[in-house]
Amino acid sequence: MGSFTSYFWLFVGAGIGGALRHGANRASVALVGIGFPAGTLFVNLAGCFAMGVLASLFAFRGEWFTQHSRLFLTTGILGGFTTFSAFSLDAAVIWERGQTGLASTYVLVSLAGSLVGVFVGLWVGRVIFR
Repeated sequence: MGSFTSYFWLFVGAGIGGALRHGANRASVALVGIGFPAGTLFVNLAGCFAMGVLASLFAFRGEWFTQHSRLFLTTGILGGFTTFSAFSLDAAVIWERGQTGLASTYVLVSLAGSLVGVFVGLWVGRVIFR
């Protein structure tokens, strides 16, 4: 698989996913306001559902897809839409391999570490830019 071609399709897919995410966020603000991150919740849940469907489709009908089309749909569109779907699929795959302790640790460290990262980043930003 050519490197340029892969990056091209990832670029196009991520643009589509990002545009879809922006549309979902705008729609959620119009529907429920800014008091709750409904758009983010929606894209995370919808993206995880789509990732599950695609993973099953690739597993059972993989011959229908090229590597470029898989990258376009998953890393591209879903990656631009929400990276939470990739995280969730990784956790599910580890769990389904029977490594429930590792899967639980991965989920806990990912979620807690992400929140810590945001709070530390906010603190650093305040120190630097205030």
